[in-house]
Amino acid sequence: MEVHFWLKSLSLTLAALCLSVSCAAVAPTKAEFDLCRQWVRTNLSPLDATAPPAKAVEWKPGLMVLSNLDSILMDGRPDGRPIKIGDKEFKRGMICHAVSRVVVRLPGPGKSFSAVVGLDANAGGGSVVFSVDVRRPFDGLRTTAFKSGVMGPSEAGVPVKVDLGGAREFTISAGDAGDGVNCDHADWADAKVILADGKEIWLSELPLISPELPQRSASKPPFSFVYGGNHSDALLPAWKFSESTKKLDERRSQRTQTYTDPKTGLQARAVIVSYSDFPTVEWTVYFKNTGSAATPILESIQALDTVFTRSGSGEFVLHHATGSLCRADDYEPHATPLTPGLAKRITTSGGRSTNSDMPNFNIEWPGQGVIAVMGWPGQWAAQFVRDDSTGLRVVGGQELTHLKLMPGEEIRTPLVVLQFWTGDYVRSQNIWRHWMVAHNQPKPGGKPMYPEFGGCHGDMVPNAADEVAQIKALAAEGAKLDHWIIDAGWYVSGGVWTNTGTWEPDKPRFPKGLREVADLVHENGWDFIVWFEPERVAPGTWLTDNHPEWVLGGSKGGLLNLGDPEAWKWVTNHIDKLLTSEGIDHYRGDYNIDPLGYWRGNDAEDRQGMTENLYVQGHLAFWDELLRRHPNMYIDTCASGGRRNDIESLRRSIPLLRSDYPLIDFTIGTAHGQQSQTYAISYWIPYFGTGEPATDMYTLRSGYCPIYRIGYDATDEKRNSKLYHRAIDETRTLFPYWLEDFYPLTPYSLEKNLWIAWQYDSPTNKGGFVQAFRRQDSGQASMQFKLQGLDPKASYVVKNLDLAKTDQITGKALMDDGIKIDLPEKPGSALIVYRKAE
Repeated sequence: MEVHFWLKSLSLTLAALCLSVSCAAVAPTKAEFDLCRQWVRTNLSPLDATAPPAKAVEWKPGLMVLSNLDSILMDGRPDGRPIKIGDKEFKRGMICHAVSRVVVRLPGPGKSFSAVVGLDANAGGGSVVFSVDVRRPFDGLRTTAFKSGVMGPSEAGVPVKVDLGGAREFTISAGDAGDGVNCDHADWADAKVILADGKEIWLSELPLISPELPQRSASKPPFSFVYGGNHSDALLPAWKFSESTKKLDERRSQRTQTYTDPKTGLQARAVIVSYSDFPTVEWTVYFKNTGSAATPILESIQALDTVFTRSGSGEFVLHHATGSLCRADDYEPHATPLTPGLAKRITTSGGRSTNSDMPNFNIEWPGQGVIAVMGWPGQWAAQFVRDDSTGLRVVGGQELTHLKLMPGEEIRTPLVVLQFWTGDYVRSQNIWRHWMVAHNQPKPGGKPMYPEFGGCHGDMVPNAADEVAQIKALAAEGAKLDHWIIDAGWYVSGGVWTNTGTWEPDKPRFPKGLREVADLVHENGWDFIVWFEPERVAPGTWLTDNHPEWVLGGSKGGLLNLGDPEAWKWVTNHIDKLLTSEGIDHYRGDYNIDPLGYWRGNDAEDRQGMTENLYVQGHLAFWDELLRRHPNMYIDTCASGGRRNDIESLRRSIPLLRSDYPLIDFTIGTAHGQQSQTYAISYWIPYFGTGEPATDMYTLRSGYCPIYRIGYDATDEKRNSKLYHRAIDETRTLFPYWLEDFYPLTPYSLEKNLWIAWQYDSPTNKGGFVQAFRRQDSGQASMQFKLQGLDPKASYVVKNLDLAKTDQITGKALMDDGIKIDLPEKPGSALIVYRKAE
């Protein structure tokens, strides 16, 4: 297929995308800039000199779920199956999913807690460590009253009996035993409390309550913390304050506000960045001990803690999204009404930032709203608390902080971004997309990233001979590739790709190292991408054998501690050396491990959250240093396919594989999931990737995206080269249009009896395209779609890539009447490209 004429100016127009949004149909308005400036003046101005009186906190009995993968199941499963440990069934109790942490708050002093713990037999596997921590009533300190060993499937339950000694609060936890959370269904069977007055309470009968937020007595600053038992609202007005400003570039200015405690030397430093081309403000807060002794306990640190107030009628609606769980519904959009008195809590799970939920939120109320996003490649939590009037309190940060800082130590909060908008929700998401491309998407060598088409042999035990054969065969076919990937398994691993920790090319399979493959890739004008996963360490590898002290998990393997300066120095220098010596252009960083259990298992009672915070700082610094040493490189934030896609990560990387979901079934059976993932992720992340095998056009088109690749064996005599090259040509035809405006043309759905369709439009490149899919069970053979964002006075050349016919239609007709798409076969797909007529 011929690549269309409008590709000619691709490089110039893509560069223009990253420089300005002034030519775009969707651009910020003066009203939006005014909203942002007014909010900044109100919430980020210097504090009043006197502290407002503190508000009392109401005690509510119930179950406070701090972390749990999915919902806690009470007294059995929804399908009627009871709780079952080993061969024994129980009528009462709770089924949690590690990593789980639940605070139990009692209506009166407790005498004892009892339960039978074990792995649920219906889960089919898993391994869990159970623990109970009691908060002592006389000093508030937490002590571990029970901790099991590692419990596996089919094991009999272990009885638990804990003396509460009058405590009104205790915490039950289920850790993942350091081997991931698959099938880790943790049972607290027959869990009950006896109060001091003799009353019996079953835990499964207690209400679920929102995690307690320290009450605020001030409206600013838009972050908060508790220090030495006192809330920051009462402390900060009396601390020494200073402020400095500087211009970062033509479109960004930075303001630094520093508060210093004169007694202990704790310094809270808020670094605030404002944008002149978007109604956007962001900040990160750093806490440093500048004193000579350990600080009092610093806890409940909230990077975001502010209230939005609506006027008039209507209600707040929270737009949020599922994370990447290797399912068809990855990135699924949700809209939750926030009615008076409602409190909603959303977290990630397992310590990877987009493991279960995205830390990206769009809060809408009549006629306007605000996008609130956190950047934290760790365990975050967010709460949305409606009052009984017109206010909404929004709180978010690292989920657990209860720590002291040693002299010289520094921690940081998640990055917080607010973007203000008026009008409609879809328009607000397109402004966000423009801001992502202009200010966040990586720019290797200082240049904007273009869409790409790549190749990968996909052998999990690769060897040089096969890689060379594939590359030569593709080159002989004239394949138009931008990059070639060697995936997992190229290192010394004993033939098992999961055995990571010896980061050297396996000489029997790569006798000349990876350089032999790299040189051939470069001869063809392609870039070379190589898979790494330094953070997960397997036992019996170089790292565990030589430096178990660097591994959270020790010689048994686990997580490389990037918060350890020596470990950080080694991994940075070693990966840098491999990138250089092996001729690697781009770093693919996988992350197939949930780190939360390792982080929290390494924390002392008075240092909770410290391991995670130092790790996150080390991880971001690791990527920053690799990019500094290799300025033309980009990083792929793979992370089991899409599980580390927070904005701090996306400022340094791109998700080359948005989800591992298509890996489970390379057929039409997963095409609906691929379609829905493209639809959903496009609201938040403009540049993303996936892949498909060369099976059929419907399945291939279901995966088209800005960075795409097709599984294709160029040495197979039965290969379908015509299909493969058609898909390459089609994806390249779409390159100019991916990175500006996205418009859904149907509702989001995973149902297989419906159509799904969308439009990408590029005002800069004066064109766009529509993708429409009639799914396999749909009884509707045609649909009419009204396009959006066009110039009503212009004419557009419209071409259906499955037909020879080209039409010229006005923008007004395309938006008012739409275009009719006929798909008589099911499943069926249509790809329609349009460009403004000259």
